[in-house]
Amino acid sequence: MTMDTQEMIDLCKRHTMFSWAASGAVDPLPIARAEGVYMYTPEGKRYFDFNSQLMCVNIGHGHPKVRAAMKRQIDELLYVFPGTATEPRARLGKVLADLLPGDINTFFFTLGGAEANENAIKAARLFTGKHKILSRYRSYHGATNACMQLTGDPRRWANEPGMPGVIRVMDPRPYDFSFGETEEEQTARNLQYLEEVIMYEGPQNIAAMIIESVTGTNGVLPPPKGYLAGLRELLDRHGILLICDEVMAGFGRTGKWFGFEHGGIVPDIVTMAKGLTSAYAPLGAMGVRDAIAEYFRDHVFWGGLTYNAHALGAATALAVIEVMKEEGLVENAARMGQAMRAEMDRLVAKHPSVREGRQIGLFGMMDIQKNSRGELLAGYNETHPAMQRFGQKLREEGLFTFVRWSSFMCNPPLCVTEEQLLEGFAIIDRALDITDEVFEG
Repeated sequence: MTMDTQEMIDLCKRHTMFSWAASGAVDPLPIARAEGVYMYTPEGKRYFDFNSQLMCVNIGHGHPKVRAAMKRQIDELLYVFPGTATEPRARLGKVLADLLPGDINTFFFTLGGAEANENAIKAARLFTGKHKILSRYRSYHGATNACMQLTGDPRRWANEPGMPGVIRVMDPRPYDFSFGETEEEQTARNLQYLEEVIMYEGPQNIAAMIIESVTGTNGVLPPPKGYLAGLRELLDRHGILLICDEVMAGFGRTGKWFGFEHGGIVPDIVTMAKGLTSAYAPLGAMGVRDAIAEYFRDHVFWGGLTYNAHALGAATALAVIEVMKEEGLVENAARMGQAMRAEMDRLVAKHPSVREGRQIGLFGMMDIQKNSRGELLAGYNETHPAMQRFGQKLREEGLFTFVRWSSFMCNPPLCVTEEQLLEGFAIIDRALDITDEVFEG
């Protein structure tokens, strides 16, 4: 017998804990099924998934080809320990080697993005013999012990102290920025500053720098012009590895298979999860270039967990990648990104409370301002009653996304049509009347 909404909520709140929240204050969204870009409550109310859940359900919900592949794998082989060879593992390694640019040909399979990033740090330290890791304040790399310290946002605070050896640096674009600065100026200024930090910390001590190729949760910030190429050159000059975290940006989200491809570079290590399986099953991966892979043919890689290279996850990833290719979802993300850009520009022109919209492909975020000086409506790690009412209005009208501080996410599944995209922005348009009411002029 299917649970009704209230029973589902009550039992979840009574017997389970929720992430990043005091469980007593949680107001969970009850979902019974999902298909394409929509989710449904037990009573049938429809929600447009305008955030692909956690920027992960890239192919949309419930794709029949992927579900069929998962069922076949369940009937063939579910679990063997990570020291075995399996057909899904063998096939997925080859598919990813063909998909990734350059000489990233070898992969270590994990359960998710945080675990992939933990292993990337291990690999960089073991390969270089150096200890320190550079990361950026506006990054988010996961909720495990080491990754919490790589992460710059306030979720880190309650998890300190953690892994030592992390040096956090400022991003190319400051949190409180001036619109007059060009992207080239941002790049030049940040790289000059970063080289000075490297000098103070000693390049002989720094194993790697980890970045989100497009900053995700903390702003959806595409790198300014020339940044990725300039960073690659700077780190190479000082013998520091570059790790690109593609957990959110990867698998078509930005209109290319991987976000770093927009900069024309190849990182030394790349991490991935989320879109790798479209979140239909847990799986992450760390990919390394040939020189690093060759090192670990003769040296032990000191990492591993029970579920690494799980057969069901690997089979799911193979089916997801096949669907993405067959249906041209990376190309659709690039096309629909243009439609998203037009809608964001329209809302900026119409609503005085909208400061700006940022997007690359179908990776987007919009900021709300409180006055014509461009001050954000809520401070860093704070909220505002109007943002809370704005979020409630979106939910009332059947649109699911994340509202955080002074911003809200625009990350629909890559299968979204232009008609559906306009439907979502029409709901946002109506809700923005709430933030316009508190705009101070």
